[in-house]
Amino acid sequence: MSDENDDRNRRRLESEELLERVKEEKRKVSDEGRPDAVERMHANNALTARERVAHLCDDGTFDEIGQLAAPGPSTPETVDWDRHDAPADGIVTGIGEIDGCPAAVGSFDFTVKGGSIGHTGFKKLRRILDLARNNGYPVVILHEGGGHRIQEGLDARPIAHGDYQGTFDMLAKLSGYVPLVSGIMGAGFAGPTNYASLCDYVPMVEGRGNMGMAGPEIVKAALGKEISKDDYDARFHTVETGMAHASFETDEKCLDSIRTFLSYLPRNATESPPKTNDQTPPPRSKVEGLLDVVPPDPKKGYDTHDVIDGIVDKGSFFELQEKFAQNIIVGFARLDGHSIGIVANNPRIKAGTIDVDVTSKGPRFISLCDAYDVPIVFFSDIPGFLPGPDQERRGLARHAGKFLYELGRATTPVINVTMRRGYGFGYLAMAGGRNANQLKLVWPTTEIAGMSIEGAVSLVYRDEIQNADDSEAKRQELVDEFSSRTSPLRATEDMGVDAAVDPRDTREIITHVLERTEQVDVDKLPPKKHGIPPI
Repeated sequence: MSDENDDRNRRRLESEELLERVKEEKRKVSDEGRPDAVERMHANNALTARERVAHLCDDGTFDEIGQLAAPGPSTPETVDWDRHDAPADGIVTGIGEIDGCPAAVGSFDFTVKGGSIGHTGFKKLRRILDLARNNGYPVVILHEGGGHRIQEGLDARPIAHGDYQGTFDMLAKLSGYVPLVSGIMGAGFAGPTNYASLCDYVPMVEGRGNMGMAGPEIVKAALGKEISKDDYDARFHTVETGMAHASFETDEKCLDSIRTFLSYLPRNATESPPKTNDQTPPPRSKVEGLLDVVPPDPKKGYDTHDVIDGIVDKGSFFELQEKFAQNIIVGFARLDGHSIGIVANNPRIKAGTIDVDVTSKGPRFISLCDAYDVPIVFFSDIPGFLPGPDQERRGLARHAGKFLYELGRATTPVINVTMRRGYGFGYLAMAGGRNANQLKLVWPTTEIAGMSIEGAVSLVYRDEIQNADDSEAKRQELVDEFSSRTSPLRATEDMGVDAAVDPRDTREIITHVLERTEQVDVDKLPPKKHGIPPI
């Protein structure tokens, strides 16, 4: 910082000299003026906060806001801090463009007080959130640090106001209006975790990223329990909690995934999802494979990804939460250039049943698609909800309604393709019947019934089977009889579905619907402030 005499004499200087002073201050707080800090990040195979912004945004489009911001000392420990003690107050903020779309971007600087955010930093973050609200910009926050700066936080005077400049409140208000992203680039305990919980896409960097409501030191002080930050790493949150949508080996790959995620969504909820002009149909071999990829025998498994690859534009499927609740598959794709969301059962994991983790993963994705009017295509092969005491103790009965709740309020086009089983409440949860508001298709391998045929026969005809001379033969006879009533031909007779189709024609039929369909008439919904989601 210029010394006090220079500030007092500034009126005696020429404009060019004053400009040079401003440039010099900017240089000192930039990567150029902080080579040691840059080297520390590079030594850990990480980009700096500014390098992350530069990689994410289109070249030359990022306009920084608050580069010369300084800490706002409020406690004796910080009273002498100035701009050089906490350059940019630990967060790079501004507006840039990502694939030509304006976005509000904030990137925490781990080399400044461990990436903690002070009172001025909160003002900077709130500033770009306000701009996102006013202009309908997506929000991307890149986290690495320890949340609220402790030296400024142990003071009731600022903290009594709560919500740190209203940043959490604003994120909640922006939810569903603009896409929200939290990239966990490194340490992410406390504040970063809280921000991530409100966002639509949360990627993590492997080996560096972690999340939790409290870090190891706080846990030890509060509970006397030793934990490692690695206990809550990318594997933990992509596999066990589902808090993170994906993990990546490097900063660059993590940032690239944010660009890909945003490419499927409109800038905000007032605009239509983007359509690309460079669509490539799936390979012919993949399309032909649809005819026999699904075995008629419900006891046999298959890879639902083969179904998806035979229908969507080549290489366009972007799967989310791939390692969490793998009995269901969700993600974005393109169909003849149209952005679509995909929800598909995965019979290779838990037979494709719906368990408690699936009720978290599936409905939230449905809600995300509906918020931005992205059509949703369901590929259904659902035997039902996973029974058993473990799931009941976890509250499966409480969570089961989430699918029906989100489908019932959806106004985006919803399409159902029943590939094989469509049993009971699970069929409804996968947009079977009236829950598909635009198109209902069945493949030749389809069976639709109130429950599993084998289970129903064993339950209702138990005595008859036990009293038969050949119990197994009698059981099979009954199964065959009822199987004849669950066929796709039977499903079409009373207009329960729109058509029974050759699987190879699925892509073309859905494309026609997407070209012809507008948003569902929201005026048909009853007047109310909002629904109350099942929890």
